[in-house]
Amino acid sequence: MDIQAVQKKIFQNKINKGFNTDNVEKEFCFLYGEVSEAFDAFRKKKEDLGEELADVAIFLLGLSEMVGINLESEIEKKMVKNETRIYKNVDGVNLKV
Repeated sequence: MDIQAVQKKIFQNKINKGFNTDNVEKEFCFLYGEVSEAFDAFRKKKEDLGEELADVAIFLLGLSEMVGINLESEIEKKMVKNETRIYKNVDGVNLKV
């Protein structure tokens, strides 16, 4: 999957359907709401958990396009950074060293 292409397609759909494309604060609130719905689906063992997680990804990709972030590139860089990090387990919690 070409995440950059999907990101642009999601944003174009927002334009086509008349959804928010310029209020970043509002979009963060919508993203938070989608995360909440996904957690609720998980907690209640609903069958639509996958769909709710997809909504989270869609809102995140749309938000990334709104603010001009190539999320695919950022994810790749962050994965490399995470792979090289060293953690110490303190009372059952992994903390960066």
